[in-house]
Amino acid sequence: MSKALVNTDFHFEGQKQVYHGKVRDVYNINDEKLVMVATDRISAFDVVLPKGIPFKGQILNQIAAKFLDLTSDIVPNWKLSTPDPMVTIGVKCEPFPVEMIIRGYLTGSSWRTYKSGAREICGVKIPDGMKEHQKFPQPIITPTTKAAEGHDEDISKEEIIKRGLISKEDYKQIEQITYKLFERGSQIADSRGLILVDTKYEFGKKDGKIILIDEIHTPDSSRYFYKEGYQERFEKGEAQRQLSKEFVREWLMANGFQGKDGQKVPEMTDEIVSGITDRYIELYEHITGEKFVKASSEDLAKRIEDNVKKAL
Repeated sequence: MSKALVNTDFHFEGQKQVYHGKVRDVYNINDEKLVMVATDRISAFDVVLPKGIPFKGQILNQIAAKFLDLTSDIVPNWKLSTPDPMVTIGVKCEPFPVEMIIRGYLTGSSWRTYKSGAREICGVKIPDGMKEHQKFPQPIITPTTKAAEGHDEDISKEEIIKRGLISKEDYKQIEQITYKLFERGSQIADSRGLILVDTKYEFGKKDGKIILIDEIHTPDSSRYFYKEGYQERFEKGEAQRQLSKEFVREWLMANGFQGKDGQKVPEMTDEIVSGITDRYIELYEHITGEKFVKASSEDLAKRIEDNVKKAL
């Protein structure tokens, strides 16, 4: 088995603090730069699973870096460099406390809300008579608050402005940028035989300018359908073939785990772990149109530390 990086404990020059997220560790360097390490941890149902997935961090980091480069003409982003396959170094911004979720299709949580009888999501009106996985007449933005703990909450544009989370002027700008990014992401997906179904973007401010932060268009932050067979499945009311980490959630659910009290994560055998790695590699190759090249997994921590120290 290849090795997985599940914990980091680096001490870089100028380091002020470190934030250990569910899957990424972020090192603050002098309140000027962030070193974001994409670990091989994997989470589902808000729970970090007990084993890491070799190459997952590399895969997500490289997809995000590629899409940040492919959208930098639309909006400046936080990325400065990728000194290691699992690391992005970028500028530290003041983040907006809201995630911009944009949906091109009625699926997932938006379908569940619609099916329960709601005809408005986050202040956006949804037409009657829609079916699961149906394309919206135009993409819709359904923002959520970014909770420090617990679950994010749906919120409307009006409420965001009223509560002063984002100014009216800034919100108007990030709304326009969100539509443009989604259009670009959809065009790229289409060229790879995929449909970008929904995704999320996060923004911050640096020196008065709006900056795109965090990862974009990865299978952890986005949902993709395969284009081939989409219409046929939709017309028959069948489930769509997805390219996202939904397959991990499905495996957990089939084994009686949904993150609820008293439930136990099923055993992650070497076979299960390497199967998840294979699926992530498949995601990478479909989304980028490139062959995935595995970086050496010998002493990952030392490799990352050396590469980051050189870059800083």
